[in-house]
Amino acid sequence: MKVIAFGASSSRKSINKQLAAHAANLAAQSNEGTDIEVLDLNDFEMPLFSQDKEEELGQPEAAKTFFKKLGESDAIIISFAEHNGSYTAAYKNLFDWASRIDQKVFQNKPMLLLATSPGPGGAGSVLAAAKGSAPYFAGDVKASLSIPSFYDNFDMENSRLSNEEYQQQLSAAAADLLK
Repeated sequence: MKVIAFGASSSRKSINKQLAAHAANLAAQSNEGTDIEVLDLNDFEMPLFSQDKEEELGQPEAAKTFFKKLGESDAIIISFAEHNGSYTAAYKNLFDWASRIDQKVFQNKPMLLLATSPGPGGAGSVLAAAKGSAPYFAGDVKASLSIPSFYDNFDMENSRLSNEEYQQQLSAAAADLLK
């Protein structure tokens, strides 16, 4: 089994990447023999999507690589950063390019959707948007969870949630992802 995980942010210190990696580790612990790969959106930088750019460039190799990685996985974990109540530009651009390869971007994979932020909203707006739209792009959302006030609820030293209620919810969701 293989799990692809990533934070939908280009920040090098992404708290969402940390949360996605933690969730992937929980999934691997619950399902023996599971390999995880944590992607970095910075490895998939491309020009801003437009039909003009697509006609000029075709499909960028980075978009093809991202789409292929999703297809080769058995499950996908995404933790969404929220910029002004919506997706980050880095994620939206990558998603837009990938959707031009095939609208079924998530390729019927089971998904765990997460979101976190430093504030009390926990990036809930973008998580709701992602959860609502995933089925239109062949995403099989098994669970979703928002973690508010990341720095109050995540133990940076041990790379795990320090809030036991959230830790239990995430552990259960991660364990069910590959069932």
